[in-house]
Amino acid sequence: MKLFNLFQNFRKDEDGAVTVDWVVLTAAIVGLGIAVLTSVSGGTTSLADTISGELGSMTIMTH
Repeated sequence: MKLFNLFQNFRKDEDGAVTVDWVVLTAAIVGLGIAVLTSVSGGTTSLADTISGELGSMTIMTH
């Protein structure tokens, strides 16, 4: 009977379920961040190259 009661208490305990929810939520947020980074990285690289080219072609006037 003790083993049966122990199993019933284990089945009713929901502390671990909350942890699983947080792990799944965190994984979804990280996955979304990686997807956004992948889709935006091409545009930011192109913009950085354009800015670098413009800055490299400027001349500095000295007196």
